[in-house]
Amino acid sequence: MAANARPHHAHPTRLPHSERVLLLVDFINPLDFPGAEQLAAPALEAARTTVRLKSALAAQGVPAIYANDNYGVWQSDFRSLVSGCVGREGACGEIARLLCPQADDLAILKPRHSAFYGTPLELLLAEMGARELVLCGLATDMCVQITAADAFLREFGCWVPADCTAAESQDARRASLAYMETVLKCDVRPAAEAGLRS
Repeated sequence: MAANARPHHAHPTRLPHSERVLLLVDFINPLDFPGAEQLAAPALEAARTTVRLKSALAAQGVPAIYANDNYGVWQSDFRSLVSGCVGREGACGEIARLLCPQADDLAILKPRHSAFYGTPLELLLAEMGARELVLCGLATDMCVQITAADAFLREFGCWVPADCTAAESQDARRASLAYMETVLKCDVRPAAEAGLRS
């Protein structure tokens, strides 16, 4: 190599700048935990609505971030998780195929319930200039609510479309949405009523 020659490095892709970001929590999910059989059907319904919302938001230039559990496997990566779920039968596979990440989507793995805890999410959102989250995913009364609480503490606006999230029971889902609306000041209008068209 000539003395003045430099190795070629691809330029890193710049993060999109957007005040609004779609955050998809735990949709890519093996659904192999106690209670998953109660969650599967409503989760699939939520995924069907979310894929339409994702398309409509993408048309407006709103980027998507997947925030997924590593399910205790510290050697895991998001691509392996997606490919493992896409190939499965039942709701797990159907949800993964519906919401299979696109090339320009971003992804983080989370070790606990909140998408903020122990992850680079806050830094990522700051780099993107985000001020509002559209929060969809599983389960309403666990990871979605705890992520919404962390978003509230950080003064993000938060829209949690009621029809883009699911829990093991309708009572748990309704109670959680009510809490997020009254205490965490989230907008919980369903996506179907938001006037967005894919």
